[in-house]
Amino acid sequence: MMQRFLTTLLCAALLSGCALFSESENKDNWAASRFYEEGQQAMKIGDYKLAIEHFENLVARHPFGVYAQQAQLDIAYAYYKFDEPESSIAAADQFIKLYPRHEHVDYAYYIKGLARFPKEDYFEVKFKFDPAQRDPRTVQESFQYFADLIQRFPASPYAADAAQRMVYLRNNLARSEMYAAEFYLKKAAYVAAANRAKYVLEHYDQTPSVPDALVLLVKAYDKLGIEDLAADTRRVLAHNFPERTVK
Repeated sequence: MMQRFLTTLLCAALLSGCALFSESENKDNWAASRFYEEGQQAMKIGDYKLAIEHFENLVARHPFGVYAQQAQLDIAYAYYKFDEPESSIAAADQFIKLYPRHEHVDYAYYIKGLARFPKEDYFEVKFKFDPAQRDPRTVQESFQYFADLIQRFPASPYAADAAQRMVYLRNNLARSEMYAAEFYLKKAAYVAAANRAKYVLEHYDQTPSVPDALVLLVKAYDKLGIEDLAADTRRVLAHNFPERTVK
C-alpha cells in the first residue's frame, strides 16, 4: 500500500513538473501580440502587477516592433497605477531615450508628471492636513515634468490637463513657502521669514498665498524695525487686498 502511494505521489509530482515546464515553454513561445493582449486584460481588471510582468516579458522577448514600443508606455502607466513612481519615471525615460520622435512620446512626459503628482491621502483628508506641509521636492519635480511637456509639445492633447495640474502645484508650492515663513516668524528669525515671503511674491505671484505673504512681510519688517519697507508693503497690501489687515 505504501509503495503504491509513493508511486502515485511521484507520478503526480512528475506530471506537475511537466505541466509547469510546458506552461513555461509555451509562454516562451508566445507572440508579441499574445503578451500584449494578456497585459491589456490584466490592466482592465486592475491587476497592474501582472500587467507589468506581461509587458516586461514582451519587451524582453520581442524588443522590436510596435508592440514593444506600446508596451514600454504601458509599463510606465502600470507602474504609476501600481504606486511605484520611481519605476514609472524610469520606464518613461527609457521610452523617451529609445523613441524620442515617436508620435506618442508626449505621453511619456505626461506620465512622469503624473507619477510625481501628489495623491490624496486618507489621513490628510480626515484630519484636514494640508499636503503643502509635505516635503515639496516631489511637487517641484511634478511641476517641472509637466512644464517640460508643455514646452516641448504645446499642441499635445495632454497639455491642457498638465497646465491645470501646474496651477494646483504652483499654489501648493506657494503655501509650502508660507508654512516655512510662518515657522521662521514664530522662531523670531525675522530675516529668514521676510526672505521666504519675498520669494512667494517674486516666484508665485497670482497665487492665493500672495496676500498672506504681504501680511507676513509687514510683520517681519515691523519686528526688524525697517519702518519704510513696512509702510511700503502696507500700502501695496491695502491697494491690492483691502480686505486684509495686519493684526
